[in-house]
Amino acid sequence: MGSESGRVKRGQQSRISQWLRRRRKPTAEDPAREREALLLAVAAAGLPLAPAAHPVGYRCSCDRVGCPTPARHPISFAWQTQSTTDRAQVERWARNQPQANFITATGMVHDVLDVPLEAGAAALARLLEAGIEVGPVAESGGTGEQARMLFFTATRGTPEDEDEWWPCELDCHPETMDEHPGLRWHCRGSYVLVPPAALPGDLSVTWLRGMEHPLPDPLTLLETLTDACAAYAGTANLTPAAVAWPLGR
Repeated sequence: MGSESGRVKRGQQSRISQWLRRRRKPTAEDPAREREALLLAVAAAGLPLAPAAHPVGYRCSCDRVGCPTPARHPISFAWQTQSTTDRAQVERWARNQPQANFITATGMVHDVLDVPLEAGAAALARLLEAGIEVGPVAESGGTGEQARMLFFTATRGTPEDEDEWWPCELDCHPETMDEHPGLRWHCRGSYVLVPPAALPGDLSVTWLRGMEHPLPDPLTLLETLTDACAAYAGTANLTPAAVAWPLGR
């Protein structure tokens, strides 16, 4: 019985493989359409978007010599007011700037818990195994501390109970990102790249779990993420300050 079941399963896999091989090759327009659809899904979920720089080889498309965050920053200094969820505007940006990456401004509708990729992978497995609702999750390629996992959550805003607030060291603003090699909490005044985004060196930012997943409260993920970051800090020889712990833990 087991061998017969195995043959059936292998036969199904073979048919699927044949079907995949017979599928038409994507046209040049398909990536652009997919990109636009993904960006519109982000905007439709209420996450404000603004255009960002893109890679030119190993350099950034901006005019800044030696850009410290190539292809990872907004085009405009007014990105906070420019960010929008308006479908027509996002469509215009996507079509008129086909190479542009996009950022989403955090702290209005959503926050992002940003952790090293290795720690994030371990935490994601634990969260899913425990049956905890995990929202959208993106992976940002890179090496070392540049390889990150982004957990999109609802924003905490300004909690009425100050005991539920976090120390300022946990906040991550664009200009302080390098100071937080462990957990970074993107909230007021910060931003992250949204998939699909291209990075220098043929790297990318991609969805592991898309916007079809509702945004969870960040506190439902925080303990698992901080524990994973603490374990990662021990193996990666990061300083203890690299992992910031919330108040009242």
